[in-house]
Amino acid sequence: MSKKRIGIYPGTFDPITNGHLDIISRASKLYEKLYIAVSNDSSVKSKLFSSDIRIKLVRKSVESMPNIEVIDFDCLVVDLCKKLNCNVIIRGLRALSDYDFEFKMALMNRSLDEDIVTLFMMPHERYTHVSSSLIIEVASHGGDISEYVPTFVNKALGKALEE
Repeated sequence: MSKKRIGIYPGTFDPITNGHLDIISRASKLYEKLYIAVSNDSSVKSKLFSSDIRIKLVRKSVESMPNIEVIDFDCLVVDLCKKLNCNVIIRGLRALSDYDFEFKMALMNRSLDEDIVTLFMMPHERYTHVSSSLIIEVASHGGDISEYVPTFVNKALGKALEE
């Protein structure tokens, strides 16, 4: 009996962008089950959206993809992988600047568990300059981000930035 192919795509998704969704869409075709793991670790970095709102936005974004499950986590990703019987961590690389951080993280994860592999995926080139923090910055100054996030995320951003 072959082992079920399970992947996990962890992140803060604050907010989820079309670049994230591009990677999710393509990764979902590679794995029978793909977990989108939304970090609720408050020590990582400050967030615009609460964990609950980020999870709702991610779930709405992927509702048409049947093999995806959105979960939250506040532990090491390798520990989450073990819990979910998953041995592949999906990470997005937009530019060389991402590579340095992601490379170190992948090596640390490998040192924690050699059976867990990190798969790097590049988003479509139209999203390589997009990051969640850049989206928030542009939106906070009234810029048009509609081509970089789903409509309901754009609305949620507008509401959050008004508060």
